Amino acid sequence: MINMIEVKTSKLSDGELNRGVFATCDISKGELIHQAPVIPYPNAEHVHIEKTLLADYAFEYGKNHTALLLGYGMLFNHSYQPNATYEINFPNHTFDFYAYRDIKAGEEILINYNGDVDDDEPLWFDKEKEDSDKK
Repeated sequence: MINMIEVKTSKLSDGELNRGVFATCDISKGELIHQAPVIPYPNAEHVHIEKTLLADYAFEYGKNHTALLLGYGMLFNHSYQPNATYEINFPNHTFDFYAYRDIKAGEEILINYNGDVDDDEPLWFDKEKEDSDKK
């Protein structure tokens, strides 16, 4: 089985590591790209994670939990015009990433961090940028 994705340097990520997930081959719309296992924890414990870099990588996991994703899960970068989406697979304890449209080999795979491909609500880093621009 060919590995459809790889981690490479991303021009979109402005973090220290500048990583993103890229297609190694053409991926068809609707195709499963990756199943990322989760480490869930109760929302009440998130206050501890918020003190660390991991806070930027945590995902909502149902009503009462947050999760850290393993595999490539935490390395997908954000776009308000994503080429991939994800679904939470609670029985499997995974986040399942699917191609939202056809993706070409070499293209960075992007998801909307809001969870819905059409949700353009500003995210925490957009709000922080807006606040710093006002100063």
